[in-house]
Amino acid sequence: MSNEHYLSNPLIHRDRRLGRRHNDWVKQFDCTHMRPLIICRGPIRKEAMDVFAEMGIDTFGILLSEKDSIVYKNALAPELRSLTDPDRVHRVPDYTGANKEERDQRIKQIINIARENDYNSIFAGYGFMAEDETMVAAMEKAGLKFIGPCSRTVHDAGLKDEAKRTALKAGVSVTPGIDNGTALTLLKKHPDVAALKALVASEGLDVDAAALDDSTIELADKADMVLAASYVKGIDLYTVDELCETLTEAVEKMAADYPENRIRLKAISGGGGKGQRILPIGQSARTPEMVREILNEVKTTGVGDNKNVLVELNIETTRHQEIQAIGNGVWSMSMGGRDCSLQMHEQKLLEVSVTVESLQAAIEQAEAAGKAKEAQVLRQDLETLEAMEDEAARFGEAVGLDSVSTFECIVDRDKHFFMEMNTRIQVEHRVTELCYALHFANPDNPNESFEVESLVELMVLLAAHGPKLPKPTRRVRHNDSVEARLNATNQALQPSAGGVIEYWSDAIDGEIRDDQGISLHNPDTDVFMKYTLAGAYDSNIALLLTVGDTRLDTYERMAEVIRQTTMRGKDLATNLEFHYGLVNWFIGQNINARPTTRFIVPYLTAVGQLKQQGNNMDLGYAWSQICASALAGLEGDAARAQKQALEQKQTLLLRPLEILLHEPHILSGWLSINHDSYTMIDGKISWNENPIELLADTYHFLNMDYAPGDPAASMIWDHDNEILQQALDFYAELNNRLDAEDWIELQTALEAEAAPEGIDDALWAQIRAAHAGYQAGTELLGVLPSIAEYTGFYELSVNDDLTIHIPERLLDENLQDAMAKVLVPPPVAKSDEILAESGGMFYGRETPEAELYIQEGDHFEAGDPLYIVEVMKMFNKVYAPFAGTVDQVLIDTDGVIISKGQPLFKITPDEKIEVESPEEIAARRRASTSVFLEQLI
Repeated sequence: MSNEHYLSNPLIHRDRRLGRRHNDWVKQFDCTHMRPLIICRGPIRKEAMDVFAEMGIDTFGILLSEKDSIVYKNALAPELRSLTDPDRVHRVPDYTGANKEERDQRIKQIINIARENDYNSIFAGYGFMAEDETMVAAMEKAGLKFIGPCSRTVHDAGLKDEAKRTALKAGVSVTPGIDNGTALTLLKKHPDVAALKALVASEGLDVDAAALDDSTIELADKADMVLAASYVKGIDLYTVDELCETLTEAVEKMAADYPENRIRLKAISGGGGKGQRILPIGQSARTPEMVREILNEVKTTGVGDNKNVLVELNIETTRHQEIQAIGNGVWSMSMGGRDCSLQMHEQKLLEVSVTVESLQAAIEQAEAAGKAKEAQVLRQDLETLEAMEDEAARFGEAVGLDSVSTFECIVDRDKHFFMEMNTRIQVEHRVTELCYALHFANPDNPNESFEVESLVELMVLLAAHGPKLPKPTRRVRHNDSVEARLNATNQALQPSAGGVIEYWSDAIDGEIRDDQGISLHNPDTDVFMKYTLAGAYDSNIALLLTVGDTRLDTYERMAEVIRQTTMRGKDLATNLEFHYGLVNWFIGQNINARPTTRFIVPYLTAVGQLKQQGNNMDLGYAWSQICASALAGLEGDAARAQKQALEQKQTLLLRPLEILLHEPHILSGWLSINHDSYTMIDGKISWNENPIELLADTYHFLNMDYAPGDPAASMIWDHDNEILQQALDFYAELNNRLDAEDWIELQTALEAEAAPEGIDDALWAQIRAAHAGYQAGTELLGVLPSIAEYTGFYELSVNDDLTIHIPERLLDENLQDAMAKVLVPPPVAKSDEILAESGGMFYGRETPEAELYIQEGDHFEAGDPLYIVEVMKMFNKVYAPFAGTVDQVLIDTDGVIISKGQPLFKITPDEKIEVESPEEIAARRRASTSVFLEQLI
């Protein structure tokens, strides 16, 4: 759903494709013979459906997991709202299966579905088995075209250990670490070629004997050959305990070599945040625990599974950047970059384009503004981008890339390291395709050509006609683009499944919305159809994108899109407010800031501190004190006039402030773009701009502009709007008459009792009285910056060299955990029970073979693990908030769906939990408010 989409003008789009038939060279690339089965879900499935239809591909079907529709009541894949032909919808229990055996069964099932329904190709998108070499090879063997990289590329580039070795051979910079833990484990037991040969013979493995005797092949590579044969046969040559021992040794050695860095553990088959853990400094003993968690998360715990886990140095100032790579098996090229550093728990949140054109323009702007350090950083970024693009193209050729893939790197100032190649299209692929189109021209006649704007379309072209496609050139569409992932998460960015979207405003001008079809209205009634967010898979609801000539343009358009977006529903929690705050934080700070992957948690912690102080603010009490101060010393008519003015403005001032204090993410955005609106003078807030104009801007910022006919709850009220407009008109006229350059100059003029030239004394007295009335009570606005000052919110800032200064306190894990609970308070529990912190799937143990974390009669300490909840593909371990003894376990089966607030354990706490009374809460809030009032009155 979008009104600025590559499908936004079907006539133009269709004419462009029909144009291919104008000559024989173009006509040969027609793809209408393709009949794909789509085996992915989410926004990419709907996008593929749209692109296929626009390409004239009339026959395609979708695979539909039962988990898309039965985990939560009334949850239904939204694509079914447009694809209503039941013969094109093929149901399976789930997309991949829980283990290797079930995955193999699913692959066979997909092949049978394709054969029985006359599909000749498979589109796997960016999820599930999109990078599964076994599946891709099976599809190829079955005679199906796989719309994506071939099995050779998936093997050489997709498996993280193989990719690292290939990168080294291709001269690509890689992260320090080991990529062959399984080989090293095997060599401990079978330390030479003779021992490996004996193992091959005893297990009956299919290994090339000549390769084992080849002296040019490293011993570790020979061990990998033996392991590969064991995976094919489906047997284990090492135990998980033995692997953990090897990996622990590697971690300890790396920790000794790099004592100031943490260590990253990463499954070779992980992706999208799954299968990765970061070991804190000095905690190498936790390696076995984390390895088991990783293997369980990526479902490689079965006999014969490749259980290799990489051990890598964690670059602490990491910026996560990736290069879009494409190829046809012969040529390979890049299509610019994306910065994906704004992420949490390896889950990307906001992704922004990185292009040569954008960086060049930013360098020119920085130089013109005299920002030498910023220009220097941007020039280095340009140099790094060009180097990464070159390496991506070379790596693509080395692995025979014949489709679309992503070359991922980590960047640390002037250094970059290859991390992995994702042999699939990425969630954020549209960030790239909105910046560049591809121009294909006949090498013998440049006048015969066509352009491709969609990477999904390009994947189809490469699958159908790859070897014939000449290497294209890229054409700039937009200098910049940005994508915000709209997820079903709470204010602490924790997954929140099961909510119902009951209303979602339509996309506005300039908004590009990929929402899986959720926004489709009922074709008969034009009414929005409710949608239940299932929790079986990831938390993504939609992808919101904007474009611009500069990064600032792009972010400002994104802020405007989110400002005008309204979404309502039952038990609905999304990160929409988070994105509004974050985007405005960068607009208010420096749009060229270079955040690292560690930025989001400290940022959330700062937002949590805003919320904590907001919770302690009693606005009603603050208003009464401000009114009392304004009326002090006044008598008679003056007192009555001032009192009336204050009474009339109470809701005008309190309503937006109540919203901002209740919504800390939105408050973060407001504070960020209004940082320059005040100055602290002698410990008090002094406004640099007219508080009335700031108030009007605040209503606009909150999307509460006056709109007759809209619900009163969502806009400024009639009488408040009348007062506000009168005040704005008054100051507009006053500015014209006095010709004041700014608010400070106007205030200074109004403080004088003597009338300025051109205004008589009587009129001047009326003007000053009106000014006093309009300004009455506006001191309350100072509550917002005073909270920012109190919490040190503005200390989180962008340096001249574009790095971000993160105050040390925001890196404290205890504070981070505490502020996450402030943002999302745990369910209120009785003193004798522990409730589920979120909905999802309950597991009482680390792995199926492990012991339960706690059982009836067990004593637990604060910080001990209690259970794991799997929600939207992430495994979250929950720890005890206090010490106690388990009286009863209320959930005794793994894999059970639980809901937020559901009692899980009956317990007896070691210490009595003190509960604050309502009177104590009120007194505490008044006392806290009084501290802030000292800055206002």
